[in-house]
Amino acid sequence: MANPNESPAVQSMRKEQAEQRKQTRKGELDKAIEDTFPASDPVSATHTSIPAGRSDVEAAERVKREPDPTKLEDEFPLVDQALRSTGEAARSTDVDREEMRALQKEAGRLAESASDLASGTARLAKAEARTFVHDLEDRIRRQPLTAVAIVAGIAFVFGATR
Repeated sequence: MANPNESPAVQSMRKEQAEQRKQTRKGELDKAIEDTFPASDPVSATHTSIPAGRSDVEAAERVKREPDPTKLEDEFPLVDQALRSTGEAARSTDVDREEMRALQKEAGRLAESASDLASGTARLAKAEARTFVHDLEDRIRRQPLTAVAIVAGIAFVFGATR
């Protein structure tokens, strides 16, 4: 009788076990790099449970849109030159800065109002779409044969034009 340790099944099992041991020796980072090769940026094997960024999407968008008050003078250096050329330079720079900040705050409020209006419009559109879908489902439940006939007609026309 043949040695049971020399059978093809035992040899295959030993080969698989050796491959598994070889793979467990590789680190997660090595495996990640190997899986994404060729790539310009290697994958990081670290994981974090701390969320990054803001969780409130609307607040994050509002913060992105608001201009930075400390960079206002850097962004618009020609405003002072234009005011000086028109004789408006006699006014104090503190008043100019206060006016600019007030205008900036007003622009921020307007942007926030526009954002609120857009999000309200989106919510209204979603509600209208849900209402349309519910009405359509009710019609299909009330008249299933008519719905099947309409779908069959649309499918026939679609199939005929393809």
